[in-house]
Amino acid sequence: MSGAANRDAATAQAEALRADALAGLAGAPKTLPCKWLYDAEGCRLFEAITRLPEYYPTRTEVRILQESGPDIAATIGPGAAVVEFGPGDGAKAVQLLGTLQAPAAYLPVDIAPEWLDAAVARVSAAFPGLRVRPVVADFTLPFDLAGRAAGSTTHVGFFPGSTIGNFEPQEAVAFLRRARASLRPGARMLLGADLVKEAAILEAAYDDTAGVTAAFDLNLLARLNREAGANFDLAAFRHEARWNTRLERIEMHLVARHAQSVLVAGHCFRFAAGESIHTESSHKYRPDRLRVLAEAAGWRPVQMWTDPEQLFSVWLLEG
Repeated sequence: MSGAANRDAATAQAEALRADALAGLAGAPKTLPCKWLYDAEGCRLFEAITRLPEYYPTRTEVRILQESGPDIAATIGPGAAVVEFGPGDGAKAVQLLGTLQAPAAYLPVDIAPEWLDAAVARVSAAFPGLRVRPVVADFTLPFDLAGRAAGSTTHVGFFPGSTIGNFEPQEAVAFLRRARASLRPGARMLLGADLVKEAAILEAAYDDTAGVTAAFDLNLLARLNREAGANFDLAAFRHEARWNTRLERIEMHLVARHAQSVLVAGHCFRFAAGESIHTESSHKYRPDRLRVLAEAAGWRPVQMWTDPEQLFSVWLLEG
């Protein structure tokens, strides 16, 4: 992508961040979309989170992909083009591509060009002959993959990490429906989904004793200060993880330590003591509920793989 195109994408991203912040902070309750947690520092902190002892999802999903890799590869078949939604550093893609039979291409999709660099570099180094074509797009919206892989290649969507849990259920259905439309007819989807479990395990995973998740959450306010003309005092907020039993989701909140006013892009927002900004939800699924959700989006669940402790699941869906 050219320098001018990169600048245009960065400008559009900054405008979208400001618009989302103004809309979310004007609501009741106050919210911010979780996608804005992932600037360069947010990505670095999240990678640190995945290595924490309390944070089981990453290592458990990796274990499933390792132990069930041959079965997954046999079910998918040879010659697939892997389309990864939100690739992170590309580590899981390398693992998946290493198990597949003669993969045809790797197409990582993310909203900001700089976020794709690590995934492209890692996958290209691991598979020098593989066609790697990054796609700059907001994968929560429709996007075009025309011409990105060989004409006869089957697409396999790859959405690991239980990122599906960050969507509200109706939004998850809409995402899966749009993903199906963006992929080729007859595509498949390999989907990671966290499972419902004890609240104590979940709350610890999202509020670790080392404070890394707190730093990750608070970094969103630092980003707003830097990119949206805000003046948040990070010390005036604390991170909190809550298990919502009714909705079966973990919620991350930034809670105001005292009453205060904050400026964002010239707009004033008042906080009462104890009032929070809801920054992320992570829905946990029961297998029956995930199956219903996939079918509502037009996918047919083919197989589910999980770990012995039933902490996490990986699903193969057919379009």
